[in-house]
Amino acid sequence: MSDAAQTLTVVIPLSVKPRGGRKAMVTPGVLALERRQDITLIKAVARAFRWRRILESGRFATINELAAAEKINSSYISRVLRLTLLAPDIVEAILNGRQPEGMTLPGLIEPCTVEWEAQREALAGS
Repeated sequence: MSDAAQTLTVVIPLSVKPRGGRKAMVTPGVLALERRQDITLIKAVARAFRWRRILESGRFATINELAAAEKINSSYISRVLRLTLLAPDIVEAILNGRQPEGMTLPGLIEPCTVEWEAQREALAGS
């Protein structure tokens, strides 16, 4: 055996994908398993449940009072509060980064059915 240095070249195909405002290197086949955490969606879900808890506690009697305290437009709060009506498994998927590819905050805060099965079917079709 020779004492000469041997070179081993390993080729790993990578692609660069945008992830939450950043670029991430992704290997083929891993993308399907990779979490696609959408920080905007996660924050909106967290805010929605926080705002609902505040309203339910009686700290503020109306959405307008809450909006004034939070210094946010009351119509925005009303739209984001719709996220609290999502099926629990959909909320869990968002928090775990396993939401469907096309799921976005603007789409989720649009008026939709409160029936969980209908939500699942609608989101599966999008």
